[in-house]
Amino acid sequence: MPANTLGIYVHIPFCRAKCNYCAFVSRADAGTLHHPYVAALCGEITAAGGDFSVPVDTIFFGGGTPTILAAAELTAILQTLRTAFSVTADAEISLEANPGTVGVESLKALRQAGFNRLSLGVQSFDDAVLATIGRIHRAAEAESAFAQARAAGFTNISLDLMYGLPTQKLPGWGETLKWAVALGPDHISAYGLKLEEDTPLEIEVAAGRMALPPEEEEEAMYDLLNDFLPSQGFVRYEISNYAVGGRECRHNLKYWRYLQYRGFGVAAHSFDGTDRFANTEDIPQYIERLAAQKTSEDFRETMDEPTAMAEFVFLSLRTTKGLSKQDFADRFGKNFTEIFEAPVSRLTKIGLLVEDNDSWHLTARGMKLGNQAFAEFLP
Repeated sequence: MPANTLGIYVHIPFCRAKCNYCAFVSRADAGTLHHPYVAALCGEITAAGGDFSVPVDTIFFGGGTPTILAAAELTAILQTLRTAFSVTADAEISLEANPGTVGVESLKALRQAGFNRLSLGVQSFDDAVLATIGRIHRAAEAESAFAQARAAGFTNISLDLMYGLPTQKLPGWGETLKWAVALGPDHISAYGLKLEEDTPLEIEVAAGRMALPPEEEEEAMYDLLNDFLPSQGFVRYEISNYAVGGRECRHNLKYWRYLQYRGFGVAAHSFDGTDRFANTEDIPQYIERLAAQKTSEDFRETMDEPTAMAEFVFLSLRTTKGLSKQDFADRFGKNFTEIFEAPVSRLTKIGLLVEDNDSWHLTARGMKLGNQAFAEFLP
């Protein structure tokens, strides 16, 4: 992946219903904001078009649920991006979608507009689990959405799955994995539930009204995931991501390789290689600021070198390729092993980190205990 290219993220903060575990900036039942938000978003994109002179080779529409917008609105946003930026002919253009918000005609229109990668938020193929976490779809609708996406011409489809969910059991998780693989996706993202503060699910769990699987059962789900998917041809390339046939998500690889990206929309984050900056998280405020031709930016920081080096390290170590000592030296002009001699020694001794020619990468146990490993590198 060329270092002199740019990835673009577009945030669509609308949903039909907000899931009870979700802490992302999004709103349900905000239809009256759709049109002014799209107008503000296109204005922000147009104004920023001259900020980067490098070609754009990945675009990712996330949310929220981007497909809550009409296909024509999503097409207009994409066209604005193509006008404002130099988008390469082979750019990966991803769109998150939820079953229940897409149909074959809308998917055909989106595919014709240039979206060439679809990420379906399935989470589970267990209807009871889906109901518990507040998803609007059921397993049959997820299967139908996948078939419709293939019929619409999408040859690169990812499924998002989750484990460690309320009411979820190990056998049911196994059935979800089998169902997902049987559909024939090109990519699977599988995340363990993280309870986010003040979400409805976190409140229910804290009050004792809802229980999560025991820690040992969640660990068994993790182990099953990492035994089963590789046995079915899915190559693990990042802690929570698996692909077949070289279908790794090129956009997300930019984050893990510490490359530059530009975010548009409410709460969107950007990184230009030196500064990290982000937009306001208030949707009406975002619209009002753009309408008044004011900045939507609410946060900016220039990272000091110790923080930048630590981020580079633990983002690289999220991938199975790990951290290239040469890449570290090229970026910071320093020797990785000398700078991080103490944490490298500790992690190696306890079997979480291993050296392999020019790189360092987490062991299988290190992947399982990733957060423990990453904390060792923090300044």
